[in-house]
Formats: sequence, structure tokens, C-alpha cells
Amino acid sequence: MAIGTQKSLYDEIGGDEGVHRLVETFYNIVETDEAAKKLHILHLRGNGIANSKLEQHLFMSGFLGGPKLYLEKHGHANLKTMHAHVEVDIESKDIWLSCMKKAMSAVSMTDDIQQKLMLIFKPVAERLVNH
Repeated sequence: MAIGTQKSLYDEIGGDEGVHRLVETFYNIVETDEAAKKLHILHLRGNGIANSKLEQHLFMSGFLGGPKLYLEKHGHANLKTMHAHVEVDIESKDIWLSCMKKAMSAVSMTDDIQQKLMLIFKPVAERLVNH
């Protein structure tokens, strides 16, 4: 890394492997945590958990400063468009954020990285509320 350049969050969490671990852990929590039942049901109504894992991995890669895999596959990376078919209410948004926080802790991310991620996840999640 050159002097004066800042490491991306993608690199800080461990690149592709770090994104993969975070997404897998997140969806394991969504599938097993009783408090996440509403979010689990929302994902089952769509294309299912396996598809959600794949798509979130592709999206998170570019969103966190790594390869823009979702954009390459779909031609856009617009979260509003991606979630237009899903009723996202305040409770669902809060569950998503809670599950992501649990996932970050479970993969042993430092508090500093967790705080950086939550600073970007929270306002984005707020903008997705559509119901």
C-alpha cells in the first residue's frame, strides 16, 4: 500500500474471504435466531437464503471497496431497486442491523471495524425502509 492511501473496508475485513465469512455468518443467524424470524420469512418469500447469500456477497464486495461483482453481474448496484419487491419496515431494518452486528461479533471483527461498518450500514438501512 502506498503512503497516504487508505485501506478499504473490504481489505480491513479480510477481502473476499472476510466478506464470505461475514455473509455466511449473517445468514446463519437469520436462519437460526428466533429474534430474526421475520427477516428469515422475508428472505424465504424472495429467491431464498442461498440466493440471498450469493447476492449479498457480490454486493458487499463492491460496497466495501472491493471488486464490483454485483455491478458486473446485474449492471447496477442500487439497493432501492434490489429491494423494491420487499416490504421493508422499521422492525425489519432493525432486525437486519441486529443480525449484522451479531455476525460481525461472531467473526471476531475489531470494535473499530464494527463501528466503521455500522456507520455506513445504519443510514443505508434507514433509506431502505419503504413500508
